[in-house]
Amino acid sequence: MQPLILELGMGADVHGHDYTKAALRGVSDAIRHSSLTVFYAWKHPSEMKVEVTVGVQEPDKVDREAVAKALPFGKVEVKVVKGGLNDTGMGGAEDIALAAVSVKAWLDTSGHPFRLKG
Repeated sequence: MQPLILELGMGADVHGHDYTKAALRGVSDAIRHSSLTVFYAWKHPSEMKVEVTVGVQEPDKVDREAVAKALPFGKVEVKVVKGGLNDTGMGGAEDIALAAVSVKAWLDTSGHPFRLKG
């Protein structure tokens, strides 16, 4: 497997500290920045390995399965770690949850004319 993509995103839930909602928005933010044409050119994109890392203040409150389903292709692994940010909302309640997200993708390029330099 060769690493081919690394995208970063941020998502927020501004009402209710829904860490899964913030994580899903972070994944969406990250994958909207990339076009995976290389996966279509050499292999079907379902064969890629995808690793998602989500940073939130309360990792146990993230639905990893829901986050994995947000990725359209690949064998997805979701890791949730302590990170992100909780902040006080405009009304004075601590109701803002921010998630920091990275999405990494790998593809086996053996037997294909596509080669990484290095």
